[in-house]
Amino acid sequence: MLRISSAHSTLKARSRIFVLLLACFMTSCGNDISKIQFFEPKELPESTIENACMRRSEEGRLQVIMEAPLVLQYSKPEPKTEYPKGIKMRFFNGYNNPTGTLTARYAVQYSHRQQTIVRDSVVIVDLRNGDTVYLQELTWDEMVHRVYSNKPVRTKNGPRITLGDRFESDDAFTQPRIFHQRGTLEWKEE
Repeated sequence: MLRISSAHSTLKARSRIFVLLLACFMTSCGNDISKIQFFEPKELPESTIENACMRRSEEGRLQVIMEAPLVLQYSKPEPKTEYPKGIKMRFFNGYNNPTGTLTARYAVQYSHRQQTIVRDSVVIVDLRNGDTVYLQELTWDEMVHRVYSNKPVRTKNGPRITLGDRFESDDAFTQPRIFHQRGTLEWKEE
């Protein structure tokens, strides 16, 4: 008889412990939405490309070669292609002759807006004459074929350096304009 009561009391003790643990688990579980959203990724790329090299041609003639160490493509919340590690673009005249380059440490292209923004150490070089434009940010509006920046700009044309507050040009860079010029410096190397 002693044996049954000992087994009964052990079973009873285990049941109480189980009920107590179950109660603890039930009260500790919760779905605080703010905590859950913190852990949910807001945006994940649909595709990731490493060491990308893209070529664009028109009527079989090379126009642009773009290289990027990392390309991320998103469809939500707005379709975009992001180049978080920078880009290097080489422009051609259609006969495989390079005409210019553009480099930047970051770029993003919004397909629906037809707009591309490059920023962080943007450098544009016209290989035909050596002119160089240095910008913090540059926006390309594909719909109106214009590029512009509302941030400070510096250009180097041979020995002349020009500083300004704003930059604008056609997208072929044949009509560049610097607004609110703060001066032109003559730089002679010895």
